[in-house]
Amino acid sequence: MLTADNRPRPPYQNYHAWHASQDPAHLIQKTRDAETIFRRTGITFAVYGHADSSEKLIPFDIIPRIISASEWRRLAAGIEQRVLALNAFLEDIYHKQEIIKAGRIPRELIERNDAFLPEMIGFRPPGGVYTHIVGTDIVRTGENEFYVLEDNARTPSGVSYMLENRETMMQMFPELFTQNKVRRVEDYPYLLRQSLAAMAPPGCQGKPRVAVLTPGIYNSAYFEHAFLADTMGVELVEGSDLRVIDGRVKMRTTRGYEAIDVLYRRVDDDYLDPMTFRADSTLGVPGIMDVYRAGKITIANAPGTGIADDKAIYSYMPEIIEFYTGRKAMLENVPTWRCSEPTSLAYVLEHLHELVVKEVHGSGGYGMLVGPAATKKERTLFAEKLKARPSNYIAQPTLSLSTVPIFVNKGIAPRHVDLRPYVLVSDKVKIIPGGLTRVALKQGSLVVNSSQGGGTKDTWVLED
Repeated sequence: MLTADNRPRPPYQNYHAWHASQDPAHLIQKTRDAETIFRRTGITFAVYGHADSSEKLIPFDIIPRIISASEWRRLAAGIEQRVLALNAFLEDIYHKQEIIKAGRIPRELIERNDAFLPEMIGFRPPGGVYTHIVGTDIVRTGENEFYVLEDNARTPSGVSYMLENRETMMQMFPELFTQNKVRRVEDYPYLLRQSLAAMAPPGCQGKPRVAVLTPGIYNSAYFEHAFLADTMGVELVEGSDLRVIDGRVKMRTTRGYEAIDVLYRRVDDDYLDPMTFRADSTLGVPGIMDVYRAGKITIANAPGTGIADDKAIYSYMPEIIEFYTGRKAMLENVPTWRCSEPTSLAYVLEHLHELVVKEVHGSGGYGMLVGPAATKKERTLFAEKLKARPSNYIAQPTLSLSTVPIFVNKGIAPRHVDLRPYVLVSDKVKIIPGGLTRVALKQGSLVVNSSQGGGTKDTWVLED
């Protein structure tokens, strides 16, 4: 919020003046009010593997993160370039594999990857879109320094928090939205449905029927699945509600079984079709992949897109972007060591105390080591894991992430954040202005995931 000489940065000037005029006791009460709103709305998440796996409230901070119009234009251009390159990459690896033939990516990195689905080879999804919904995690290290931390091209989550954060802020501080020209995020559900419907299969007649496929109420993101189905005005279904009849995926209704054209699935690839993938899955729909390959349904995101989330693939993103767009990446990658390479592994083991090491398929802050914050014993144990399965890990420097203010009882305090903008891809690319700001609520922590004690805050992108 403030420059080095303690002046408010331009995007924060109006907010800073408003905040200075507020009674701290009033703001403390507003924090309690926000928690009440979240509890009443049922905005919760579950943490797998914990002894206490009960539903928890995600912590919310009442000070918005504010981004100027010019900053956002730069970010949006870089995000669009990246998303288009990812889609072109997925199209290529499941068809001609030109990037492999050109020697830009090792063949084994693709073909031995658990997220690469041979079932998708030679198949082109409706409209040629693989990644219908993308979440790109971005960190900031300086005034004009942004890095992409990772891509979420399979089933990016958290958009419901973005929407509820905005609604809560507008409910509690309506005056702020008259004093600041903040770009809208509230129309995301409408834009999502519009984008999904635009990718209906070619044979679809009339208005496409869209549904959200959830694993069910015990999934940690079930609130979001129900929220999105409700706000889009579409059906929320489980695998048991669907079956393949006459070559179509149909949904059980009070009027009998009716066909679905577009399925926004929040079920992982392995569980999507027990006849194609895991035979023991009860979460998917037997035979859905046959219907998909016959061009009778759109699945968003397409099966096999998870390979774009792989952190070893991430390390090649500068090459991928240049290969498919002919231009250098507008948004930089975080420098990355691939532990599968002997020289990189040796460097990582020697510098474990200063690096962040992540599993290539990891997410949610699990399976990672933050070297500077780890004990000597933790680093020693992790080094053994690294040596046993080096190809399962990548390493990155510990970045000096930017901080934003959060509200605490003593006033405001700095905490590290990242940003996850959401992108909708159909016949055009639509980037929602802002996204989800995740904040590490523990002082000094760099881990922003809600499962690891992080919280969220509203993200404002200002109009020009």
